[in-house]
Amino acid sequence: MSETIITVQGEHRERRAAERGVARVLVTYDGESRHETLALTTERHAELAAGLREIHGASAGPLLSWSSDQLRVWGDRPWSQTGEQLPIVHHAQVGVEAEFSDTAALSDWVGSVSLRDGVTVEGVTWSLSEETLAALTEEVSRRAVEHAVAKARRYASSLGLTASGRWHSATRACSARDPLPRRPPLRSPPA
Repeated sequence: MSETIITVQGEHRERRAAERGVARVLVTYDGESRHETLALTTERHAELAAGLREIHGASAGPLLSWSSDQLRVWGDRPWSQTGEQLPIVHHAQVGVEAEFSDTAALSDWVGSVSLRDGVTVEGVTWSLSEETLAALTEEVSRRAVEHAVAKARRYASSLGLTASGRWHSATRACSARDPLPRRPPLRSPPA
């Protein structure tokens, strides 16, 4: 009996509510005075950092970690609509990231800081805890393999490749990366 190869792909999806969120905010000020622009940025950053330290210091608090980027200060000379170069505009910017294990606390924090002058919320990246992700990956993988095996059985049955309705004993699961079995070379019939 010749060998029949059935190639299938299994899939399975799961959705879970996020368990963690990382918020990224930018503190940015622009102005004619380099000193004033820098002072406003560092003052607002200090306020955010103090608030985060307070939340992070609480035992079993909702803030897992936070970090701050390096403060950047620069200037440029914009052009007017008439083609004249205008006086220098100074910019100061620093980013802050905060990772929360409590999504309600994250929402409250983002809502609060987003109302402050000079603060822009760049976004939130949602994720699962490492433990949940590992367990979910294992479950999804198992269910995807079950799906692939069921699909292969349906195909085999449709082709009449089952014996007494049972899965053929030589059937095996393999990865798409596994090499295909070698087939004997075709030979010309004797003349």
